[in-house]
Amino acid sequence: MTRKAFDYALKEIHNDVLRMGSIVEKQIHQCIESLVNQDEELALQTIKNDDLVDDLQRKIEDKCIKVTAKEQPLAIDLRTIFTNSKLIMDLERMADHAVDIAKITLRLKNEKYAKRLIDIPEMSDIIDKMIKMALDSYVHRDLDKAYEACKMDDEIDRLFKNVINDMVKITEKDKSKANQMIQLMFVCKYLERIADRVTNICEGTIYLVTGEQKDLNE
Repeated sequence: MTRKAFDYALKEIHNDVLRMGSIVEKQIHQCIESLVNQDEELALQTIKNDDLVDDLQRKIEDKCIKVTAKEQPLAIDLRTIFTNSKLIMDLERMADHAVDIAKITLRLKNEKYAKRLIDIPEMSDIIDKMIKMALDSYVHRDLDKAYEACKMDDEIDRLFKNVINDMVKITEKDKSKANQMIQLMFVCKYLERIADRVTNICEGTIYLVTGEQKDLNE
């Protein structure tokens, strides 16, 4: 494999990663929209799109293995391949959590919500911004954006605590809503985990640019 062909292969992997990120971003948006509007069809579409994510993950992993085997990569090349491999693992887990939320939508589709969902969509909006910023930082090797995206995780943690407290209070007042509140607590937990995965992506970008391992999930 010539260096030109090697660089082309890396570029192809890079584009596949961005495509995967775009699909996952859409899944997360759809799963919350389906939850808020109790939209069964949209929830099912979110679940179906997970096959696209899984297929892309396998293709990217295969390309990473082949490009490493056919060439003796430079140190920066190895960091790029390693970062891409780790990044798609995080994206795949984010997609799984979107599917988990979509399944909760199906379980709650016929129930009247005890209160209007406000904080959950707000968490989703912040995560959407985090994902866009994290992927942008990856594309442009922008450390400032990587750190900025990570800082937004603090707001997710704050909202998570507030939502859990509100749901506990609702359950204490009306035990018949306990199952619904538990399901919505799971939604919040999945969103919180997605935010942590976005932070992992930012850590990967920092490693890619600097070669330093950072733990920003504190």
